[in-house]
Amino acid sequence: MSNFPRLQKALSRQGIHVSFRDGIYNIHNAHAAASILLPATLPLEQKAVTQLLEFASVADPQGQGAVCKACATPDFHPGSIAPVGAVVATSRDFVIPAAIGNDINCGIRIMRTGLNLAQAEAHKTSIIAKLKRAILENGRDVPVRSAGFKALFDDGPASFLEQLPELGLWRAADRDQLQRELAACVGLGSFQGDARYGPEALMQSREIVRPPSAAELGGGNHFLEFNVVDEVFERHAAYEAGLKKGDITVMIHTGSRDVGFYVGRRWMDLAKQEWPQGLKHPSHGLYGLSGHLAAEYMKAMGVAARYAWFNRMALGEIVRQQLADIAAPDASSVIVDVPHNVVLQEGEFNVHRKGSTPAHDGQWALIPGSMGDHSYLVKGLGHEDWLRSCSHGAGRQVRRQDIRRMKQPLVDTVWQCITLREERLIEEASSAYKPVGPVLQAQEQAGLIRASVRLKPWLTFKA
Repeated sequence: MSNFPRLQKALSRQGIHVSFRDGIYNIHNAHAAASILLPATLPLEQKAVTQLLEFASVADPQGQGAVCKACATPDFHPGSIAPVGAVVATSRDFVIPAAIGNDINCGIRIMRTGLNLAQAEAHKTSIIAKLKRAILENGRDVPVRSAGFKALFDDGPASFLEQLPELGLWRAADRDQLQRELAACVGLGSFQGDARYGPEALMQSREIVRPPSAAELGGGNHFLEFNVVDEVFERHAAYEAGLKKGDITVMIHTGSRDVGFYVGRRWMDLAKQEWPQGLKHPSHGLYGLSGHLAAEYMKAMGVAARYAWFNRMALGEIVRQQLADIAAPDASSVIVDVPHNVVLQEGEFNVHRKGSTPAHDGQWALIPGSMGDHSYLVKGLGHEDWLRSCSHGAGRQVRRQDIRRMKQPLVDTVWQCITLREERLIEEASSAYKPVGPVLQAQEQAGLIRASVRLKPWLTFKA
């Protein structure tokens, strides 16, 4: 808080008023207001504040929709357009495509592996070699019927699974298990879809396609990470998740890749084009969609969101099959798959979450730490003031451009990162992120979540 008076003055010059009490910043200007949950020990960034208020002020110029509430979780920091950690609720007939951006349904899946630490350590060299080849060196075969993608986009994941060919990755897949695991995917059943909004390349006339982005992690902060359960806070919740101390889990963090870019870019451009001619454009350059176009955006976004599910599901299946000689495939199962960048219709609102995740009462959520830090499996408490949300991680505190200049790769004797790009060890260093402890504690104290299980990183794979 030492820089807070200076920040207050700087924001005041922009017409932004900010106050702080009990770990909550309340901000407002002449156009909008928002709340930010952030402990005093973590910095409040001026650019992020400005971005949040800009989004909170977006409205249909003809009065057909607007933002109803805006807030942010403790991983709050500036994004390229929308601030990360933002939660923005609009009326049901209004959406803001830029609030989600291109990385639609970026999210994290956590799975039990059926292994404990002793078993995993005994096969560590083999696990590294197999997963490195399959995930980082493109040693994977993920064939999909064109008709399967059409079924995914039109009808949903259950129909897609029925279309899987008896080829490549899917030869050994337990289709019944994959169907059962759909229930562990938060929000998946509510996503709409329409194949008209999917890339034509995935639905070509040839029967089998192998998209280059299938089972792909992508760059940035995406990862596949094996963790050890090193602390159980709630025995009953851990039992529900099928976890005990010493168990190995795997977290898969990725999104919709090129399909998300295809959908997101098109609809952000369309929102701008729909601005009434002759009316001055908003200075922040952010645009919403109302009525019919809002409904159509939800279908297009659902197409990308469903593809992100497919991406994480396929990566999980690769892990299962690469571990099959040391852990029976039926010993693994999905605990939860949570989205970060989506719009979900909840009650009377369209809730836009950018780098934040649903945390409804009794629902599992994940709060991963930085690379090398602890992660937490938590239960949501459904706090209405924070739109039943929680953070999706610790949050960056140093930009990638700045951390690259430091050129100090990570060194850790217990945890190990496997990557083909050494710059990832610099860009994603723990020092680039906020400590996860205060981020978690702030949300527990405010009643957003309750921590159930703490996870310690064991092996991290980054593309």
